[in-house]
Amino acid sequence: MFWLYSGFILFVVAMLVLDLGVFHRKAHVVSIKEALGWSAFWISLALSFTVFIYFAYDAHWLGLGTAVDRVDGQLNTGSLAAIKYITGYLIEESLSMDNLFVIAMILSFFSVPDILQHRVLFWGILGALILRGVMIGVGATLVAKFHWILYLFGIFLVLTGIKMLFAKEEEQDLESNLVVRLARRFFPVSTRLYGSHFVVRAGTGEAAHPDGGGEDPVMARLAKGTLVLTPLALALAVVEASDVVFAVDSIPAIFAITADPFIVFTSNIFAILGLRSLFFALAGMLRSFRYLKVSLSLVLILVGAKMLGATWLRAVLGDHFNLVLLAAVVLILAGGVIASLLAGDRPSTSH
Repeated sequence: MFWLYSGFILFVVAMLVLDLGVFHRKAHVVSIKEALGWSAFWISLALSFTVFIYFAYDAHWLGLGTAVDRVDGQLNTGSLAAIKYITGYLIEESLSMDNLFVIAMILSFFSVPDILQHRVLFWGILGALILRGVMIGVGATLVAKFHWILYLFGIFLVLTGIKMLFAKEEEQDLESNLVVRLARRFFPVSTRLYGSHFVVRAGTGEAAHPDGGGEDPVMARLAKGTLVLTPLALALAVVEASDVVFAVDSIPAIFAITADPFIVFTSNIFAILGLRSLFFALAGMLRSFRYLKVSLSLVLILVGAKMLGATWLRAVLGDHFNLVLLAAVVLILAGGVIASLLAGDRPSTSH
């Protein structure tokens, strides 16, 4: 198993190095066409990985598919593992879409220019990958030792879905955000951006010419060499913090599908890898999907109910109930998108 995870992580690192070190080595404004191309690439890569999942579990490579899945009590054959992987990827990618609204608000609040948004999101998603890996490891250990925790996850998902369904969207003042307040308490924060720097030192060359012109009052009163955070650093910190909040929803959601750690890990990681390009592809259209949140709420309620009633559902629907769940998730998400498109520019009556 060590070599399996190591190989996958090395593959992900290679993709990220290729992304930042080759294709996005120079800062530039990401066009919608470029973002759509990258979105298609990441989605195709994730779906292509289904082929590996199928053959690896069917042939039990490195022990895959030899342990009973504690969620449904079944051995993960090649076809069943592939269905669970696609379902998990689809749910994680869909829940990540809700995070795009928050990311857009964060970048706007800190006035991050278009040319620097890719840099913030790259490092934000790199941190999210590490965080998700740790949380999945902890979650898999808890599920393996305490099967009853699945029922707690199920209740949590149902309640979260209901709350999301009826909650009203409110503009947030990020200056009162805990992460921002802690950063300002322990570090001076510049009032201006300094290129692509997250951190600068007062009185040095990198801090001599702030973006936007004019003297930075924070720099003027600091001793030379003092470490100073820029608004870019605050934006990155808040993006990372927001992913912690969203991971609290998404990690239990994937464990509603399977407790197999490799399927959980790979589907989650692929969903996050495509998040950055999706943001640039959909940034101008996010508010148009007014019924997306309703769809995501229903998906959370569905997977939570599935987790609570897995034994009963398997008895009623048979061994193919995971395929039925996948179809239901696709229909709910497609329904939300279609309803949003049909609503067009009409005033929204939803929350």
